[in-house]
Amino acid sequence: MRAGSENVSRSGPRRTPERSSDYDHLSIGDLRIYRTQLAEEENRVSYWRRIIQARLDVVRAGESGGARVENLRTVLAEARVETGRRVLMTLGASEEIPPLPDLATLWEREPVPNDPDHNENLTRELAAAEVQLSAYRAALHRRISASTDELIARYREDPGLCMLALPADQKEAASRRALADRR
Repeated sequence: MRAGSENVSRSGPRRTPERSSDYDHLSIGDLRIYRTQLAEEENRVSYWRRIIQARLDVVRAGESGGARVENLRTVLAEARVETGRRVLMTLGASEEIPPLPDLATLWEREPVPNDPDHNENLTRELAAAEVQLSAYRAALHRRISASTDELIARYREDPGLCMLALPADQKEAASRRALADRR
């Protein structure tokens, strides 16, 4: 970047994150844990979204005599369907997070050769599940962004909070360096 343009991105000036009262009840450690849980949930949702998209592709290919669902099922047999939401609902309005589809039930459904009505219905349900997962994932992205902004705002307020993220031996070394720099 050019000198003097540290706060300017390609889309214009970057806004400085500000503290939000939504996170006042969380310590810095709890906020980091919350953000990590959101990221883990986003990874799970992204995975299942890709799986549903693949299943949809297989069902559509099956209509034309292509791929078989058994091949996909074998590869993914170890995967667990986990639709529960843990700590994610303790912060923010639940209306912001759309409901998840019943992936376990949907996953059990098989395309039926020579039954276009059944397969069309399955295709619609898989597509609807993909839309729901995409909406849920977008809501998670908003929460990840908001919690990241809160962390940045807190670090700007008190740069010493960054030290809390370091393992104890690194904290001690950093403290000694800071002490040595003051001398």
